[in-house]
Amino acid sequence: MAIEKVDALVVGGGQAGIAMSEHLGKAGLSHLVLEKKRIAERWRSERWDSLVANGPAWHDRFPGMTFEGASPNAFIPKEEVADYFEAYARMIKAPVRTGVEVTRVTRLDRQTGFRAKTSEGIIEAETVIAATGAFQTPVFPRLIPETGGLTQIHSTAYRNPDQLEDGAVLVVGAGSSGVQIAEELLNAGRTTYLSVGSHNRPPRAYRGRDFCWWLGVLNKWDAEFVPGSEHVTIAVSGAFGGHTIDFRKLADRGMTLVGMTRSCENGRLTFSDDLGQNIKAGDDDYLALLNEADAYVDAYGLDLPPEPEAKIIGPDPDCVANPLLELDLQQAGITTVIWATGFDRDYSWLEVDAFDETGAPKHQRGVSVVSGVYFLGLPWQTRRGSSFIWGVWYDARYLSDHIVKQRNYRLYTPVAE
Repeated sequence: MAIEKVDALVVGGGQAGIAMSEHLGKAGLSHLVLEKKRIAERWRSERWDSLVANGPAWHDRFPGMTFEGASPNAFIPKEEVADYFEAYARMIKAPVRTGVEVTRVTRLDRQTGFRAKTSEGIIEAETVIAATGAFQTPVFPRLIPETGGLTQIHSTAYRNPDQLEDGAVLVVGAGSSGVQIAEELLNAGRTTYLSVGSHNRPPRAYRGRDFCWWLGVLNKWDAEFVPGSEHVTIAVSGAFGGHTIDFRKLADRGMTLVGMTRSCENGRLTFSDDLGQNIKAGDDDYLALLNEADAYVDAYGLDLPPEPEAKIIGPDPDCVANPLLELDLQQAGITTVIWATGFDRDYSWLEVDAFDETGAPKHQRGVSVVSGVYFLGLPWQTRRGSSFIWGVWYDARYLSDHIVKQRNYRLYTPVAE
């Protein structure tokens, strides 16, 4: 079988892969985008039924296309987000091949370029872009032993309250996924416990503008990485038309908040005594953004209505003032534990010396330490917004420019004088 050759091979057909294809195409580089399932598959099959984008439609998109028929302020349902990427790929005529898995990529011997083994044959490319992001493998702590009467699933396997057996539910993790799932369960009348760790808690909107706008004008989307930033989750929601997450209000409605989940022995869970501290840190983050927004309004004389009530922090509910440090799962009637504990990376297919001892890519702004290898879709790749839909588009443009520049160096031939 003949070996197919292209300038660039893009592995992954989600938002990163489609963005990369657009810029490679504009640069005139021959390329392929290989996706082992469907375009934007994770939006369709690895998220719960009611999920919507966490940013409004005017913001969470690529520059070249709006969401057809949607209000700019709408929070787009997950299936429509996936449809958007499929439509975008058609619009830019992206050379995407779906149902093709890349199983191994190695460097060519004593020459530039790489050889990719795929489920449909061998492809050679001068450049390889790993556009699978950093969210491939669900993190599923094996903290609670498998016992009868208790179901444990990762948030990727959660679909809706009706799929769960009767009984109380413990959700571990209070980022966007955890808090949205916990609130949906509470709304469905389920007894719900939520394990809350450290988090940022921005307002959904303030003084008539969405928090995405505030982070833009305050230049926070372009903030560069600082150590520890990759571990901070964001509690924000576009569900129900979008609203600010307030853990105190959730507790007032009947949700039981607990601290970080630590250990399990004989059916009893123990929690860190850090709930109040975590809630307060989230409040401080929230209030700091409001104060910066107020200062911006004053400095530029904007006609945005004041919202003093947004700064009112209610009293601690009992579960925060007197937190549970232990919980007997059976006595509490908990039949399901949902681990909203994020994801880990998986670059096992990329057999190059481009990773540190933890498996994290060694790179600068997505440019690998291995010449010809690039990464796209990483959190904080170049800025705070890198792993968001619009952010990955701009990172892809940077990588495309870098690929062209390096290609020109390789093709340069000195002119004899």
